[in-house]
Amino acid sequence: MMMATKIKNAVRLKKIFKTSLAAILTASVLFSLPVHAEGNDDNIPSLKGKRIGITVAGTDHYWDLKAYQGQIDEVKRLGGTPIALDGGRKEAQQISQIQTLIAQKPDAIIETLGTASVLEPWLKKIRAAGIPLFTVDTASPSSINVTTSDNFYIGEQLALKVVSDLRGKGNILVFNGFYGVPVVAMRYDQLRAVLKWYPEIKIIQPELRDVIPNTVQDAYAQISQLLNKYPKGSVQAIWAAWDVPQIGATQAVDAAGRTEIKTYAVDGSPDVVSLVKDPKSSAASVVAQQPYLIGKTAVQNAARYLAGDHDLPPATYVPALLVTKQNAAEVQKVLGQSDGK
Repeated sequence: MMMATKIKNAVRLKKIFKTSLAAILTASVLFSLPVHAEGNDDNIPSLKGKRIGITVAGTDHYWDLKAYQGQIDEVKRLGGTPIALDGGRKEAQQISQIQTLIAQKPDAIIETLGTASVLEPWLKKIRAAGIPLFTVDTASPSSINVTTSDNFYIGEQLALKVVSDLRGKGNILVFNGFYGVPVVAMRYDQLRAVLKWYPEIKIIQPELRDVIPNTVQDAYAQISQLLNKYPKGSVQAIWAAWDVPQIGATQAVDAAGRTEIKTYAVDGSPDVVSLVKDPKSSAASVVAQQPYLIGKTAVQNAARYLAGDHDLPPATYVPALLVTKQNAAEVQKVLGQSDGK
């Protein structure tokens, strides 16, 4: 009788634990992402009469476009005039545009993405011209403030998800084509740092090179070829620092019927979150960022600085969320996404 009571109590406690855990997970989805951060918008200084230069490496990717739109919209909302230039994924074109902005002497310049070693001499010239410089996803000693996600944490959490899903053992294919982009380097370095403690997980060499443009098609072709080379059971996961190559990799894995392989990446484009949500898809996880809010926040930091607040931190981090099969539907609600949109 006593044993039966103990068993009943254990079952009851287990149910309570599961219920509590579910509640905690739901709360983390709902409150770890301040999507609606407009509560303090009235406290942001006006940009009336100010011209803000905006230069972005490109806008062909969902993240880039949303961050770019967030900046333009917020400058206008605050009464300023945006001078917005899209580099079209051509480094020489973006550098030329930066030169143009310097010549126009706007009240501030916000630069987004790009190869750090290529950009830095020109970012220095912005400061040398006496123009306040702010950056988005570009870590630079010339920037007054960079607005970004915490890519150290993102890289760690994604790596730990891979380790958990693989139970600490397996082989992974890694896309590492843009290590010169600071946020990509941070995510990749965190992957390496985590895997150091899980020696039974190996990165298959040589690492893959993702490309721009035709990222999806190229990733599909590379992975399709490697699936023919590596038989079932020899590859367990595919990792990418951003989610466009994840699309091509996922399509290749699914087309080959290699259900033992899972894909992982960062950014949270609507079509990728939809793939993660799909129980039949090999997309296991993506870390979703808030690019529109990141762009908007960068403009707000510039507005504060131009209003005399020179005590800004060197970095402003906008929270991100690890998306899995279990929480993808809830994350879509939080991010205002629907399948593919």
